Amino acid sequence: MNRITNVSELDAAVKQAEEMLHADSHRILVCAGTGCLAGGSQKIYDRFCEMAKQSEGVKVEFVPEAEYTVIKESCHVGVKKSGCHGFCEMGPLVRIEPYNYIYIKVKEEDCEEIFNETILHGRPVERLMYHKDGIVYRQQEEIPFYKKQTRLVLKNCGHIDAENINEYLAVGGYQALRKVLFTMEPSEVIQVISDSNLRGRGGGGFPTGYKWQQVARQAEKIRYVVCNGDEGDPGAFMDRSVMEGDPHKMLEGMIIAAYAVGAQEGYVYVRAEYPLAVSRLKTAIAQAEEAGFLGENILGSGFSFHIHINRGAGAFVCGEGSALTASIEGQRGMPRTKPPRTVEQGLFAKPTVLNNVETYANVSMIILNGADWYKSIGPEKSPGTKAFALTGSVKNTGLIEVPMGTKLREIVYDIGGGLKDDIPLKAVQIGGPSGGCLVTDDLEVSLDFDSLKSKGAMIGSGGLVVMDENTCLVEVARFFMNFTQNESCGKCVPCREGTKRMLEILERIVAGNGTLEDLDLLEELGQAITDTALCGLGKSAALPVLSTLKNFRQEYIEHVVDKRCRTGNCKALVRYKIDPEACKGCSKCARNCPVGAITGEIRKPFVIDTAKCIKCGACIDNCAFHAVYTEN
Repeated sequence: MNRITNVSELDAAVKQAEEMLHADSHRILVCAGTGCLAGGSQKIYDRFCEMAKQSEGVKVEFVPEAEYTVIKESCHVGVKKSGCHGFCEMGPLVRIEPYNYIYIKVKEEDCEEIFNETILHGRPVERLMYHKDGIVYRQQEEIPFYKKQTRLVLKNCGHIDAENINEYLAVGGYQALRKVLFTMEPSEVIQVISDSNLRGRGGGGFPTGYKWQQVARQAEKIRYVVCNGDEGDPGAFMDRSVMEGDPHKMLEGMIIAAYAVGAQEGYVYVRAEYPLAVSRLKTAIAQAEEAGFLGENILGSGFSFHIHINRGAGAFVCGEGSALTASIEGQRGMPRTKPPRTVEQGLFAKPTVLNNVETYANVSMIILNGADWYKSIGPEKSPGTKAFALTGSVKNTGLIEVPMGTKLREIVYDIGGGLKDDIPLKAVQIGGPSGGCLVTDDLEVSLDFDSLKSKGAMIGSGGLVVMDENTCLVEVARFFMNFTQNESCGKCVPCREGTKRMLEILERIVAGNGTLEDLDLLEELGQAITDTALCGLGKSAALPVLSTLKNFRQEYIEHVVDKRCRTGNCKALVRYKIDPEACKGCSKCARNCPVGAITGEIRKPFVIDTAKCIKCGACIDNCAFHAVYTEN
């Protein structure tokens, strides 16, 4: 694309992009997000490319069933690599336009049938479509998983070529930037964002407009705009999916932020474990620079802005603002005491706007549609939508986007389809290691910043892990504390030492060596760390433990008093026994026990000494009569 130097050239480029988008008689959008690529979607894409090339100019049919009146016309098939479609449980996914059919769990060998039936003859391949309760859902938008969502940030993900700036232009991309550069003053931009009440989607929920305003009013004229794409929460992949599937939307938000606060340089901090996101960001930045949306004298407006990518080494603490900026500077990623805050002295000790990927992805929509439009979505104090990574024991795992304030029940049962095997719900961990557990009594809670705070939980970056009754919440608390303790930077004593002590107590409990006094000590330590830790990681480190202690204290008591785990997940508390009625006295279990914990006489029932048993399972593996069993 030639560099665009004025509004007229931009209009011409948009028109050309729209013509290119509609030049294909059919579009095959193959999900090329990380999850589907791992499932083989690259081979599916390559195969469709081969068939599309062979079919160029072939006459194809549009059937009346699909509400198209054209009977035959020349075939020109566009095969595209899209970002994540969201329905990860059903990947690899393929969307066919103009029919809006979506095919699930596609394999390379399915490509020929899809092409011959749908592309050449307009017929759906129903065996590859989503089925539920005897209903075949042909169009993507009708599937309950999608129908219950409000996809704004994720609107383009799965619908455009993630590596083509022309497709972003064709669906309205960079129009907000045009509006800002040529019709708005920087102060007006900040006012619109402030009026919209957009709150940071990284977890803290800090008002975005206020943050921008603080940077803009600093006396120092060298300023920076930084995007936090670190996303370290286990199970979270919202920001990754935006960077992979619609990177220009994020970049446009950063450019607008830079114009609003007078920044000249920007940085995207993304974890090195996201190689596909890094690759697509590099492509998007190069395309934006070539087209004139980045660099010197953007669109001939006189405004200049450059964006750089900085890859982090995977430290969870670098999701905290001051640790992140220190890492970009080449220092060890550790938080610092505040004030001064990042808006006053951030990157290179200069005023810095720091927001996460999803926050920037909201900006262009707010500029184009207005603050009132944005505030009409969700609750007044937490407007807009929120993307969540829905994982765990739910039937429909994947990437979802719903209005702020949506009830937890709607997400788990309407969008998620309920729990696998219809096992009762036990809890939902929200916000990763920085969050807390919600229980069945919380199903009517509204998922927004303020409502969750009252429940002792937080949205965090947006991870939602659904757990059924077979989940041990004591072990879940130990898992998250182990993660947090490993990720502690060690700078402050409460986090460095406190999380280590809490982890040791939890490990004692799941090993069957805990006491009731340990439960009181866990609460005391957790509250002390929350009150005194230096940064957000430390202050929220104890939340999973404190929330599970509050909601599942009886389960903790069973671990320390009865020395049992009702779910059987804590192996140290599982008891191995031999059924005397089923035991034939063959002695094979005793001969294979590595610690000699099984004794008995030939042709008589053998017994297990639970004090000696190391619970290795060798007895179960070697019993031909299924006489050995476990008791929780």
